[in-house]
Amino acid sequence: MEHRLLGRSGLKVPVLSLGTATFGGTTEYFGHWGDVDVLRATRMVDICLDAGVNFFDTADIYSRGDAESVLGGAIKGRRDKVLLATKTSFTMGTGPNDKGSARYRIIRSVEESLKRLGTDHIDLFFMHGFDALTPVEEVLRALDDLIGSGKICYIGASNFSGWHLMKSLAHSEKYGLGRYVVHQGCYSLVSRDYEWELMPLGIDQGVGLMVWSPLGWGRLTGGFRRGQPMPPGRIASGGDKDSPPIENELLYRIVDVLDAIARETGKTIPQVALNWLLSRPTVCNIVIGARNEAQLKDNLGAVGWTLDADQIARLDDVSQRTPPYPYWHQMGYADRNPPPTRW
Repeated sequence: MEHRLLGRSGLKVPVLSLGTATFGGTTEYFGHWGDVDVLRATRMVDICLDAGVNFFDTADIYSRGDAESVLGGAIKGRRDKVLLATKTSFTMGTGPNDKGSARYRIIRSVEESLKRLGTDHIDLFFMHGFDALTPVEEVLRALDDLIGSGKICYIGASNFSGWHLMKSLAHSEKYGLGRYVVHQGCYSLVSRDYEWELMPLGIDQGVGLMVWSPLGWGRLTGGFRRGQPMPPGRIASGGDKDSPPIENELLYRIVDVLDAIARETGKTIPQVALNWLLSRPTVCNIVIGARNEAQLKDNLGAVGWTLDADQIARLDDVSQRTPPYPYWHQMGYADRNPPPTRW
């Protein structure tokens, strides 16, 4: 298993981590994703550890804490063998302070996550979204205090805009506070918006990327084909309300190229799509999800080999879209403002 540094930190992480949004499934929304219980989660952790994947990603919002509880049960007795990441900021209750990133909320969220996970520290703690109502300095001071107490080791941001992240990094530098070493963001062959602002920022500031939804909400599994009915699963059951609209013809063209490269390499379509991501600047980890052992084992096969330059170029070309302003304008001045990768 290949390991990479987690942004500008000294922590090395495997290039794959297991996401746990499929664990629990006890709320209406996450019930569409999966309903993995402790017994099945334990088996998935076994498979991951055998493959060299010791990094597990969760969040308090996943099944309202039940995913953390399931993961905690699955790693019981082997906490020293794993790295844990969790998140907060989205709504967890009906009270006025049950959402957001106020100091009160952050500290309470960490304490509750520690109990559910059955541990005394969290290796990587994310702000799951930006809270414009709470001063950035308040957020970072709360996180810095938790770092000082040993309850969290590293901090990250998720779903931030470029200016959200840069403002936070500037505050960390100005006040000597812990800084976000990684951003967890959406990135795939059908969703390359990350490249326009956050990737250049990550290169410049040393912020790594943990990729979520690397298979485009399951659209890059090979099940979505031109002229064929939608396959059963999360999307068909209505569990993709947070996904952006994707033009069917663009998806079909991408899948056609993935299919051709899969035949050339002897790999599966998801493995090729995941391997493409590992070639991109700033990517230090891909969060893979699985509803069952077969999906997990297939995703684990995305490492240990590489696409050649021609195959990468073909995938780049077929998934290319014109970026919004000012990025399309900047493309005309690449000699002075070069893009981090091929647009």
